Amino acid sequence: MTAGTQPFPRTGFADARDVPPDIPGDVDVCIVGAGPVGATLACRLAIGGLSVAIVDRAPLSPMEDPAFDGRAYAIAAGSRRLLDAAGVWDRLPLPACPIEEIRVSDGRPGEAPSPLFLEFGRQDADQPFGWMIEARALRVALNASLSAHETITVLAPEEVTVTRTESGARIRTRAGHEFGARLVVAAEGRRSTLRDQARIAVTRVPYHTSGIVCSVAHERPHQNRALEHFLPAGPFAQLPMAPTPDYPNLSAIVWSESDAVAQRMVALPPDAFAHEIQRRMGDWLGRVTSVGQRWTYPLSLQYAQRYFDTRLALAGDAAHGMHPIAGQGLNVGFRDVIALSDLLIAAHARGEDPGSPTLLRRYQARCRPSNMVMLAATDMLERLFGNDNPILRGVRDLGLAGVHRLPRLRRAFVKQAMGL
Repeated sequence: MTAGTQPFPRTGFADARDVPPDIPGDVDVCIVGAGPVGATLACRLAIGGLSVAIVDRAPLSPMEDPAFDGRAYAIAAGSRRLLDAAGVWDRLPLPACPIEEIRVSDGRPGEAPSPLFLEFGRQDADQPFGWMIEARALRVALNASLSAHETITVLAPEEVTVTRTESGARIRTRAGHEFGARLVVAAEGRRSTLRDQARIAVTRVPYHTSGIVCSVAHERPHQNRALEHFLPAGPFAQLPMAPTPDYPNLSAIVWSESDAVAQRMVALPPDAFAHEIQRRMGDWLGRVTSVGQRWTYPLSLQYAQRYFDTRLALAGDAAHGMHPIAGQGLNVGFRDVIALSDLLIAAHARGEDPGSPTLLRRYQARCRPSNMVMLAATDMLERLFGNDNPILRGVRDLGLAGVHRLPRLRRAFVKQAMGL
């Protein structure tokens, strides 16, 4: 049995060609986008007593493809609490791998890292810093959770037209079916159509680099330890993953290169590609072997100038997108879900309007300032560490070593990154 053929339960979205025939009556919330942010929000709201319709252009069942493809998510402690509260975590069909140690270092490919480093260990937190879960496992758990709630209607694959007024929103499907919602949530990602239709301005900052994502098998166990290694072209991260039957020692890899170099890297033969990973990661895990597929995606920073409009809220990448340098992209999206679901469930319990301007302003006030701080921090880290300036290298190495020697400051950093 290989990593791609282990038993993998399905969730009921069996035929990707079939649009669920039941069109809902009016709902409290319509979520456009069934990715991790949108789907988790739907499940959390349903548990809180709200009726939800969730729409996605793509069918959901192919996202459960049991073939191991190398993609994984780093889930912070605060995000795990959300997935627990949404009824998703217990439905994961594969084990998650805790991250219990993180080493942050600086260097160049093929060279030993700087002797000045920063390490976060078990003494810095009373629980794992986070968990690594396979992307396909999270999709299965989300689909199972969506299908478990009678108050959630899933429309996928489907496209809708949304009309918003002060009194509510009307959603029309391609077939001409129509229903109402008191609030629409745009969770369709960075290229949000609903955000653009609302004329919400977006600031974009391209980095002219690409992220490379894959997984590697290695000779030695990772001991639940992660590596963040800063290189001139950008950060290189090794993230521990749970074992599979064929790969007892497995890690996810995310690293940044210029767009052209990234394309050359992913086109290399397996042995040459593994060699390039080894040059960046070092030998602490022994010989590495590339497994699964390789992925590239352009890196940029972007943020919406506001998070709401009439009967509309933005969540996840529709509101913000950042560099993966600290592994916070999805986790910041989950923080949007926590804030928005808390407000909506409380309003529902009081019999208040879930799409009122007052509630939407509270959502923006709760999320946007802290999100902007995180965006600024990841941007600063990318600019500080993504270069080979000898003066900056000296300053950042001293900074890493200084934080390493200050337990209280380490724990403060950990608490923020964990979303607690």
